[in-house]
Amino acid sequence: MKSLSSFIHLRSPAAMERKWLLPLAIGSSISLLLLFLTTLSAPLSPLLLLSPFSSLYSPVFVESKLHPTPYPAFPSPPRLAYLISGSIGDGNMLKRTLEALYHPRNRYVVHLDLEAPEDERAALKEYVDRHPVFTKVGNVRMIVKANLVTYRGPTMVANTLHAAAILLREGGDWDWFINLSASDYPLVTQDDLLHTFSYLPRDLNFIDHTSNIGWKEFQRAKPIIIDPGLYMLKKGDVFWIPQRRSVPTAFKLFTGSAWMALSRSFIDYCIWGWDNLPRTVLMYYANFISSPEGYFHTVICNAKEFRNTTVNHDLHFISWDNPPKQHPHYLTINDMASMIDSNAPFARKFPRDDPVLDKIDAELLFRSPGMLVPGGWCIGPRENGSDPCLVVGNTTLLRPGPGAIRLERLTVSLLSEENFRPRQCK
Repeated sequence: MKSLSSFIHLRSPAAMERKWLLPLAIGSSISLLLLFLTTLSAPLSPLLLLSPFSSLYSPVFVESKLHPTPYPAFPSPPRLAYLISGSIGDGNMLKRTLEALYHPRNRYVVHLDLEAPEDERAALKEYVDRHPVFTKVGNVRMIVKANLVTYRGPTMVANTLHAAAILLREGGDWDWFINLSASDYPLVTQDDLLHTFSYLPRDLNFIDHTSNIGWKEFQRAKPIIIDPGLYMLKKGDVFWIPQRRSVPTAFKLFTGSAWMALSRSFIDYCIWGWDNLPRTVLMYYANFISSPEGYFHTVICNAKEFRNTTVNHDLHFISWDNPPKQHPHYLTINDMASMIDSNAPFARKFPRDDPVLDKIDAELLFRSPGMLVPGGWCIGPRENGSDPCLVVGNTTLLRPGPGAIRLERLTVSLLSEENFRPRQCK
């Protein structure tokens, strides 16, 4: 078998010139070794059996020495599927977030909800349709028939499932589904993210969750609400029914963050629901306040097939009060060091076009205004300030940077013996 270090190397010779190459290679090797040890020390489960690493555990027979089995020099990079959603006034931020997240390997669904005026949605649609790279690659889709999404209502879950169904129908060759809003922004490049996720089992689900619902039992689980977005054309707040209900006994309630990275197999289960659990839970959460913070969590932790695949983290840096209030703080330049130290690939909430976004572009994403984030696939000329990403090269060539080192620190910590199994669906 090849040495561990032979599996971890950058995919582009041009990246060999970067000063951070040696630390990245060393860090990757250590990270992967710790990940192997963590996985091996855990009890056998579908997570291990379905892992792309499982072939590395095969015993070395004499025959294999006579006829060595060829191993790939590095794992193939995954594909990510994004939902980026916004409401009235978010059109320009959706464009900016899409540019910061773009990679030709990925797939994107953009949604500007029905509250936004028609001209704002038309401008966003025209931008997507006329962008030379989006048009050539064909991996960005805008939902033209917009949904009305009510804050705290089940229509947000319905919109997420709608986008996931589109992504499955129009090409399900992706590995993780990530939902973001116009107030989210990446802290690492897509090359960083794809490089790090190349070494992870493809059935992991990054979802912050707990069954300790505390005060939410009285204020969210027992009240019954109606979301006007289910039947109205104008956005309004949810309204409350005087009657209350008991906590369900057919399944256990879980809650957590509304932002997540879910595996292709779990999304497939949520859409098809072959044992009816996703539909049953969806009907319950149709009258649940802040259902995006509970639906997917309750489904995954009550499904035997998936409960051991959860990683208890939402991959975000979010600044909350203590105890948390309804909304997190808006992030500014003063939060820059904390965002970097978190090692998270995403952060929220950002004010529209705040200077901190320019700083993230310049220092973390290496992106010039109005351009795509450069990666190994960008082979166009750079003369006179032109965007090299307007010419698409080999999409499997990755040039991970310092963000990959930070992200590896996070994943190794999350998959460690003390954090992975003990924090799953308790």
